[in-house]
Amino acid sequence: MDFDLIIVGAGPAGLCLARALRDSGLRLALVEQQTAAALQAPAFDGREIALTQHSAQLLRQLGLWQHLGEDNIAPLKVALVMDGAHGPGQARMHISHTHSPPRHALPELGHLVGNHHIRRGAWLANFDDAAAGATPTLFSGEQVSQIHTGASGARLVLASGTTLTARLAVAADSRHSSTRRAMGIAADLHDYGRSMLVCQMTHQQAHFDTAWEWFDHGQTLALLPMNPCPLTGQHRSSVVLTLPSHELQPLLDLPDEAFGAGMTRRFDERLGTMQLASTRHAYPLVGVWPRRLVAQRFAAVGDAAVGMHPVTAHGFNLGLRSIETLSRLLIEARRSGHDIASPALLERYQQTHQRASRGLYMATHALASLYTQEQAPARWLRHTLVQLGERLVPFKRVLAGSLTGLH
Repeated sequence: MDFDLIIVGAGPAGLCLARALRDSGLRLALVEQQTAAALQAPAFDGREIALTQHSAQLLRQLGLWQHLGEDNIAPLKVALVMDGAHGPGQARMHISHTHSPPRHALPELGHLVGNHHIRRGAWLANFDDAAAGATPTLFSGEQVSQIHTGASGARLVLASGTTLTARLAVAADSRHSSTRRAMGIAADLHDYGRSMLVCQMTHQQAHFDTAWEWFDHGQTLALLPMNPCPLTGQHRSSVVLTLPSHELQPLLDLPDEAFGAGMTRRFDERLGTMQLASTRHAYPLVGVWPRRLVAQRFAAVGDAAVGMHPVTAHGFNLGLRSIETLSRLLIEARRSGHDIASPALLERYQQTHQRASRGLYMATHALASLYTQEQAPARWLRHTLVQLGERLVPFKRVLAGSLTGLH
């Protein structure tokens, strides 16, 4: 079966790329190992995605925003970074939407939306929307067993034996992309030796639309503000606890009541009593930097292009940037009658996206590495950096611009 473009992976990145190209006239195929039923009704996975204002604009343009559900979109107005134990000696830095440049003045830094809501919205925008353009051909419950690209095109053989051909193949199958690896593209991996536990919790005290990143001794706590619990009306947040991997499993096994009491203590009762409001999920923290994003008639997008540590919340936003860049180049090539997989086009995509992501990746890696060290010099340095950041308003404006994505 012949197509113009084959996208491997129908997660948020793959579906967003397909939606961006829907009215381009290109014949699209999506290959996904999950079933169509799982794609239509994604399961809750614990992850809340911090969307920049730029990403929100892109999702509106792609027709996803309307499918997210107003009750599932929470405003993020303030980011609070803390270092050290709670008390008078704790270092703090506040970054508010008011620190954004005047030309980008908005009532919030960004928005928080559950990953499963984004996945569902991306599915609906592709397959249940009345917008112009043909829907992609979906091969669900399938895996790519072979991929080969040459001067004339790409050839993929699926586990079922089905053979697909196209002018361009795109990997959108996670940071540990088997498709990227099959193309011979090496990646630098950094295992931080830690895992994060994510879940939703209700709490007594209000969060005031503020996200926390608390670098405490021996643990990192994050709080992502959500809309009130629809069942109880209580204040609700997504909670992220980062610990050495071997310390997380006992917390996953705790009874709900004991887990809530334990998290209340970890947050030093600053939010009052906390109660578990969802299932618990754990993810290892691994950063991935592919050495190339393209090969002959091949490109990688989303997490397959760069796998970020979540501490700065830029992973999905960078993934959308890659889709914005590649789709624009493909549409331009299609309209002008040029090859959508020419070496010049793919090289332009690679340079643009690596330039946009390299600095953020390296800075995030350095930050994550610093805040996983418990030696006295590292503690002193990070404490000092947070204190300095609170005093430097221009620095806060840079951070606010980064968080909005409009800098």
